[in-house]
Amino acid sequence: MSYELFRQGLDAPICLTWEITYGCNLRCVHCLSSSGQRREDELTTDEAKRLIDEWAAMKVFYINVGGGEPMSRPDFFVLMNYALDQGIGVKFSTNGTLIDDAAADWIGSRDYLDVQISLDGAAAATNDPVRGTGSFLRARRAIDRLAARDVAFKINAVVTRQNIHELDALYALATDNGGQLRLTRLRPSGRGIDVWERMRPAHAQNRMLYEWLLAHPDVLTGDSFFHLSAYGQPLDGLNMCGAGRIVCCVDPVGEVYACPFVLSPEFSAGNVRDQGGFAWLWRNAPLFAHLRVWQVGGRCQTCNAYALCHGGCFAVKHFTGRSLDAPDPDCVFEPGSDEALKR
Repeated sequence: MSYELFRQGLDAPICLTWEITYGCNLRCVHCLSSSGQRREDELTTDEAKRLIDEWAAMKVFYINVGGGEPMSRPDFFVLMNYALDQGIGVKFSTNGTLIDDAAADWIGSRDYLDVQISLDGAAAATNDPVRGTGSFLRARRAIDRLAARDVAFKINAVVTRQNIHELDALYALATDNGGQLRLTRLRPSGRGIDVWERMRPAHAQNRMLYEWLLAHPDVLTGDSFFHLSAYGQPLDGLNMCGAGRIVCCVDPVGEVYACPFVLSPEFSAGNVRDQGGFAWLWRNAPLFAHLRVWQVGGRCQTCNAYALCHGGCFAVKHFTGRSLDAPDPDCVFEPGSDEALKR
C-alpha cells in the first residue's frame, strides 16, 4: 500500500492506542500523560466493553493498551480477555512491577497477546533516575518470569541522551532472554516537557542512532524516528506521521486524540460517549478529515529530503511551540547538525 493511500486515511486505524487508566505506581520523569492518579470518570467496564464491540465491528486488527500502568486497573484482565475473545489482538505496555507468577501464566496462556516491558536503561544506574528507585529490578524480575515460561516479550526504551550509549546492552538484554527490543522517541509532552532539553539526544547522537537502527533491522520503532530518514536511506516502516490517518488514541475517559503523543485539546476529535461513538469520530470528525488532506508546508516542501521524512513529528513541534509547518526540532538539516554544516 502506498504512502498516499495511508495519508488519506483508512476505514479503521491500523495502530489504535487505548490508555485505559492514568493510575500508575511509578512517576517516570518523561511520562507523556503525567500519569499517577486515576480519573474518577474513567470509562466503566460496560462502557469499555461496548467500545471493544465497536472495534470488533470495524475489524480493528489489534489495540495497543497502555496508561498509566494498565495492570493497575481492577478490570484489566476482564477487558483484555474480552478483547481477545472478540478477535482483537492485544499489545499492552507495562512497567512490569505487577507481573507476578499468575500474570505471567496468563500472558503465556493467551494467543494474540503481546507484552512490552518499559525500561529506560540496561542497568539500574541509568533506568532508575528516570523511572524510580527499584524499578529496574522489578522490571527485570518480570522479564525473568516471562523468559522462564518461554513467553515472547518486548523491551521498550525511550531513547535519551543518557541511555543512548546502552543500545547494545539493551538489545542483548532483550534478545538473550528470548525477547525483542523496541525503541521510542522522547516527546516533550506531559512531564516530558520539563526534561526535554536535558534528555533529548544531541544531533551527533541522533546520527549514531540512525546508523545503529540501519544495522539492527530487527529492532522495532513504530516509526518513532522517521524524521531521521532524511539522512538518506529510509528506516524500516512507513516513515510518515499517521496521526488521524492510521493512528489514534483513546484516553481513560473516552477522548479520542489524533496521536498518543499529542494529548492536547486541540487534537481531540471528540469523545466515544458522544452520539455515534468511536466509529463516527474516526470516519467523520472534522479534525481527522483535515489531517487526511493536510501536509507539512513551509520550507519543508522545498527540501530534497521531504519525500523521506515528510516534515517530521507534529507532536514534537506542537509541544515545543513551533508551527506545524516548521521543520521537526530534530531535523537533520537544522542548525547544529552535521548535515546543516555541509550546506
